[in-house]
Amino acid sequence: MPHPSLSRRAFAAGTAALLAAPALHAQDIRERQLRFAFSLAKDHPLGLGAQRFADSVAQRSGGKLRVNLFPGAVLGSDMQNLSAVRGGTLDFTSMATGIVASLDKRFMLFDLPFLFNTPQEAYAIADGAAGTQLQADLAPHGIVGLGIWDLGFRHMTNSKRPIARAEDIAGLKIRVIGSPIFLDLFNALGANPVPMTFGEVYGALESRAIDGQDNPLGVIESAKFAEVQKYLSLTRHVYTGMPFMMGKKTWDALNEAERKVIREAADEAKQFERQAVQRKEGESIDALRKSMQVNEVSAAEIKRLREKVQAVTDKFAREVGEPLVQQVHAELARLRGGQ
Repeated sequence: MPHPSLSRRAFAAGTAALLAAPALHAQDIRERQLRFAFSLAKDHPLGLGAQRFADSVAQRSGGKLRVNLFPGAVLGSDMQNLSAVRGGTLDFTSMATGIVASLDKRFMLFDLPFLFNTPQEAYAIADGAAGTQLQADLAPHGIVGLGIWDLGFRHMTNSKRPIARAEDIAGLKIRVIGSPIFLDLFNALGANPVPMTFGEVYGALESRAIDGQDNPLGVIESAKFAEVQKYLSLTRHVYTGMPFMMGKKTWDALNEAERKVIREAADEAKQFERQAVQRKEGESIDALRKSMQVNEVSAAEIKRLREKVQAVTDKFAREVGEPLVQQVHAELARLRGGQ
């Protein structure tokens, strides 16, 4: 049996070491100003998540690391932000998986129509083996993946008519993300897809250069699309994840203590942002109902939509790669109790 005084001395030494560790950790962190740019509004859940990240970084670093936010596409479009992060002139950004697919087409996995039934399924894939590997494989493109945040399930708005049946989409000029899968998806539905950066969408809707667009409810509300759109149809046709990315040039310039701060703050902000998206869904639809005509789309019509775009799903599943798609379907089956 250990001598009591030895035990007390060991405990005291251990406690002292624990108390000293944060001080040593803080000494390793250098003063830095970092920049985080994104296209969405600062009051959107992603903007709130970005603020949580900035606050957490400051708190964890004792104020030495400062993250300055640039919401609303003030530094440029998503593609410009992506290029700047890769080039080392911007430190952080977040954007839809469909845009990140311009670097690695396997990110189109998340854009496969009607793949996920719930946000929790999408989170499980994003945080699991598939999502982790996809993010790790961004390193050769000059990017460090820090988690996949949530944008939500996409719905359609337009200024012409409610979309209650698959045929109602025919002929509508719909803004889409500049991604092949979105172009093919809306072509298959009979629409006229128009690729456009997010910052241009409101003006194009207002001028009637386009009839509509698709986005999650929180984006539709925060972007004030209700001011220029009459109809909102709850189609839930695609889930959109938002990879949170850091430039590898910035990452490589950090020491281990600084990287630990960034990773821990990113994990905290991811969970916070996802929860904010889920809370915002209900609030947004209640707010949008006050100024838009909102309609549910029946399960039978969702089934018809799924059937109309099956060829698109099959085509891009092959481009993503059958092994990865099969891995994800197997995990979804397990989550749904299919195994």
